[in-house]
Amino acid sequence: MALAYSYKRLVSTAAAVASGLCLSLPADAHAIWFAQRAKQTALVYGVGADDLDAVSRLPKITSVKALDEAGLPVDATLKAAGIVPVVDSDEPFAVVAAAMDYGLWTKDAAGTWHNKGKDEVAGPVTVSEHNWKYGVYLKTLPTKPVPLIEGQTLQIVPVLPIAVDKGKPLTVRAMYMGKPVAGVKIMSDYVNDPDETPVTTGADGTATVTLRNQGLNVIVGILVVGSDEPARYNQMEHRASLAFTLPHLPE
Repeated sequence: MALAYSYKRLVSTAAAVASGLCLSLPADAHAIWFAQRAKQTALVYGVGADDLDAVSRLPKITSVKALDEAGLPVDATLKAAGIVPVVDSDEPFAVVAAAMDYGLWTKDAAGTWHNKGKDEVAGPVTVSEHNWKYGVYLKTLPTKPVPLIEGQTLQIVPVLPIAVDKGKPLTVRAMYMGKPVAGVKIMSDYVNDPDETPVTTGADGTATVTLRNQGLNVIVGILVVGSDEPARYNQMEHRASLAFTLPHLPE
């Protein structure tokens, strides 16, 4: 797989987003990730074991990209297949990614959430943010560096190799707008332990987690930055997943 970004050019963007890193943690805990459903690659929207309605949220998807084993683009889309959206592609793919604009969310003083900016909510507010969600799925464990994918403003990439046994360490790098970023909260097992205490990426954008499952692993990174429209919301949340499967023993 061709490397789209040279890791020798590690540039810390901590200063660029420092104002956002000190903001309150986001209230919306949901993420998107990919998982196998009946031998198909499905897009999941949820948190922990809560697998919510991703089909109705398909209009919020802003980007779907797929790559083959050589890192070349493959045509792919998401289509509804009963209760889940699945990846639709006529060609084999090794990596697939999606991005979702989940819109504006504001919490008023009474604790009610509104799907709108703070400028449209009467009275004082406690939280107002723009939510973005991203997901990258490695259909096969890569042997070459995973490239940065168009549309993934925040992307969690593995520092190879990925061990094939649970319990082993894995270092990941958080890339924000194409550069390593400090201060990203990394969760190692978003499906089975969504309340775990995260680790935080350092100046080079890396953090090390433990591979939790001899099967599907969903690693999630969360970054909160300042607002690009402060009159409408106070902050932006970027929540990105990296999903892959460790092989089990032969049956």
